[in-house]
Amino acid sequence: MPGYDDDLRLAHVLADSVEQVTARRFRATDLRVTTKPDLTLVSDADTDAEELIRAQLKRTRPRDAVEGEEFETTGHGPRRWVIDPIDGTHSYVRGVPVWASLIALVDDERPVIGLVAAPALGRRWWAAEGSGAWSGRSLSGARQLHVSSVARIEDASLSYSSLRGWGEVGRGQEMLQLSVDCWRSRAYGDFWSYMLVAEGAVDIACEPSLNVYDMAALVPVVTQAGGRFTSLDGRDGCWGGNALATNGVLHDEVLGRIGTPAT
Repeated sequence: MPGYDDDLRLAHVLADSVEQVTARRFRATDLRVTTKPDLTLVSDADTDAEELIRAQLKRTRPRDAVEGEEFETTGHGPRRWVIDPIDGTHSYVRGVPVWASLIALVDDERPVIGLVAAPALGRRWWAAEGSGAWSGRSLSGARQLHVSSVARIEDASLSYSSLRGWGEVGRGQEMLQLSVDCWRSRAYGDFWSYMLVAEGAVDIACEPSLNVYDMAALVPVVTQAGGRFTSLDGRDGCWGGNALATNGVLHDEVLGRIGTPAT
């Protein structure tokens, strides 16, 4: 198994740099926001942040491909950096502090490094294949993360996305019933739901529609913390267009409740 220590250190350097853009522009009165063709929002902070990451990767990893939310994929080969400069743009433009920069390295179609930097929350989470999942302000002084051992739905804490989205994929009633049956349900939102699973504070997180750049950085953090991350049809990883992350113990039962047939 190849080591990814240098790549993980680079991911932290990228996060340090991009935070100087995203944190400075957060709640800026002159923030420019437009609507993309898919009706999602994009700000000048999104594009500036992605351009900064791409420029640094071009200098430091010129042979690697780069895939992001705001610009076309560049390069090709087995190693691909997958970035979302601001996950939670809608929160970002409204002044809600639940947003983060997501930085992942995919090697031979495996997400092997994930880093989630949420400066407005003062938090950062990261993982590398075979090295566990961690949280802290930097590589030094971090604490290791572990998922919970909750084994019953009625004892579980659930974090979900908007109920409207579940209705659109034909799982509205199933999702509503799951939320009723769980001990506690909240919509913490976007990346944060999955980081809370990795920390053991939440036991189930799920969303009905996501892109690869929304998920790639989350997968290593959840799985290296001992959890499972699949699509709703049970495929491991971030390739199915949606997500279910759990502590592992509850995964098959939740899939049975809200999962979808494989296509």
